[in-house]
Amino acid sequence: PGGKRLKTNDFSEVIALAKECPALPEEHKRTSTIGFHHSVITGLADKIIEAVQSGQVKHFYLVGGCDGAELGRNYFTKVAQQAPESSIILTLGCGKYRIRDYDYGTVAGLPRLLDMGQCNDAYGAIQVALALAKAFDCGVNDLPLSLVISWFEQKAVAVLLTLLYLGVKGIRLGPNPPAFLTPNVFQILQEKFDLKLTEAEPPQELLQLA
Repeated sequence: PGGKRLKTNDFSEVIALAKECPALPEEHKRTSTIGFHHSVITGLADKIIEAVQSGQVKHFYLVGGCDGAELGRNYFTKVAQQAPESSIILTLGCGKYRIRDYDYGTVAGLPRLLDMGQCNDAYGAIQVALALAKAFDCGVNDLPLSLVISWFEQKAVAVLLTLLYLGVKGIRLGPNPPAFLTPNVFQILQEKFDLKLTEAEPPQELLQLA
């Protein structure tokens, strides 16, 4: 009620009123460090290896992927916030915005949350995993690494298929499986790759790995 309807594409009145409105107050919530491209993380390899060998860092979590609005996506927030303080969390993709608004502190002089970028930077996360495996003379599946992936569209599916092609096992995917994964196909992936769906709540077995 009382509003004026514009009947043409002339928005000059709206623009004039907008110019009269006061500026929105600045609201600075927190500072977030970004820019952990895989080349940056591998450049810190010596420090990370030393932290693992000394027991300061006991586990790595990769929490990220696509985000969405359906129920169950707070699972990823809970995993990150409940992860042990002796762990490092790698994140990427739109899913990172589920976990970035929180101060995770540092461990061994390193930020516990390492923002690697967007979905396309999944390549970088794979490079980091391969570099760590090489440094510790083991396979990727032998690393103290848990992958918790949120999916919504094709890019996340491409990331999942790439990880499966590389033989990576034990991935948690959620909150729901892709529609094209029929129960029979999903069962095969469970048997061959130990692929899991995210649970209603993060299990203690996932959070106590460190």
